[in-house]
Amino acid sequence: MDEINYASAKTIAQAIRDKEISAVEVVEAHLQRIDEVNPKLNAVVHLAADRALFEAREADDATARGESKGPLHGVPMTVKDSHDAEGLVSTGGTKGRENFVPDRDATTVARMRAAGAIVLGKTNTPELTLAFETDNLIYGRTNNPYGLDRTPGGSSGGAGAIIASGGSPLDLGTDTGGSVRVPAGFCGIAGLKPTSGRVPRTGHIISHSLGATDALTTVGPMARYVEDLILAYPIIAGPDGEDPAIVPMPVDDPANIDLKSLRVAWFTDVGDVTSTAEIASATQSAADALTDAGVSLTEDMPSAILRTTGTSLLTADGGAGVRRILDKAGTTEMHPWVGRFVEGTDPLPVGEYSALLEEIDAFRSNMLGFMENYDAILLPVRPFPAPPHGKSMTPEFSPGNTFTSSFNTTGWPGAVVRAGTSPEGLPIGVQLIARPWHEDVSLALAAVVESALGGWQIPPI
Repeated sequence: MDEINYASAKTIAQAIRDKEISAVEVVEAHLQRIDEVNPKLNAVVHLAADRALFEAREADDATARGESKGPLHGVPMTVKDSHDAEGLVSTGGTKGRENFVPDRDATTVARMRAAGAIVLGKTNTPELTLAFETDNLIYGRTNNPYGLDRTPGGSSGGAGAIIASGGSPLDLGTDTGGSVRVPAGFCGIAGLKPTSGRVPRTGHIISHSLGATDALTTVGPMARYVEDLILAYPIIAGPDGEDPAIVPMPVDDPANIDLKSLRVAWFTDVGDVTSTAEIASATQSAADALTDAGVSLTEDMPSAILRTTGTSLLTADGGAGVRRILDKAGTTEMHPWVGRFVEGTDPLPVGEYSALLEEIDAFRSNMLGFMENYDAILLPVRPFPAPPHGKSMTPEFSPGNTFTSSFNTTGWPGAVVRAGTSPEGLPIGVQLIARPWHEDVSLALAAVVESALGGWQIPPI
């Protein structure tokens, strides 16, 4: 059973095609694993077992006829609860949608299902995805499988926890300030934040067409293995005719990357925000792995990253945008983490808002200037491993946010992979950030680090 639960989605798909295992057996194994670990994790908040088994039987019937829906035929997955999923309660973590059942899938969910994936259920998220921990007023808190007293990160924390534990090989996360990358790092799995404008957000709790903040949020795959990011990412990329920000750019294959031609800058600290010794050591190990593969490494940091202001856009309107989302959901009740966006914040005067936009444009320009000399950047996901519950949003830990949020402001792609372990047994993740539209570079570099350092490890849960 463990062999199925810890296999990659790519391996599962091939085994189903080769009739070495049935889709029903695969789905049953994952449902059993969820049943075993979820009481401790609270990662899966809505289970669709009967529907998943029905679809698995349909997949097996199709296989018997020599038919296949696509590259994920019969492969189970979970879906972050911020995405709409037809026929399944889809709350976005907010009380106003506690019983909301959409009549259509989010674009990315629909694309995964059209490729043959079978949705097992929904995974927990903080309210409106607006926190680096995973807790809300409907389902409560999600725990980290490597230490139940630690956060799995947020906002895709339910996804990170259940994937790491073998309950699902794939999930769809979202990233506005690090919400794919932080849970991937804290839970020791792989994750991809695509370039802004690459993947439609239609059907997500925070959707598209949000003005200046629109570029911050993107949808990306999460998995135990980099090869599954490479498998899933092209499935969800590309325009859907609804999200106006999505650009029809080609999706390039990481297998075609010449590693010896790449130049990578790397660093472990951002100004006064210094990484712990184990984080610095893991990042050094990742740098060494890339060097051994022929990549050119230079210890260098873009000075612009010392002041990144993109996430200031989230509060620049005094919380009006968040209030509109809550009003649309039909609630005024909110988690305290959401309250910080709407309570005690005043809208910026027009002149200050204009200056903020100019500062953000200057930041993006300066970062692009830095990348004239490099193809990618290697840095930690956070300067510390997963903190205890309730600590991520405190002054002690929040300065680490710039390690991820800077690249939401630029809109650049980044892949995360495990590169080490803390003395407490907690995973340590690193990011491989590339130039816009070069997810192939991020993924190729992440695959090197994964191969050299081992990547995901079975948690003690």
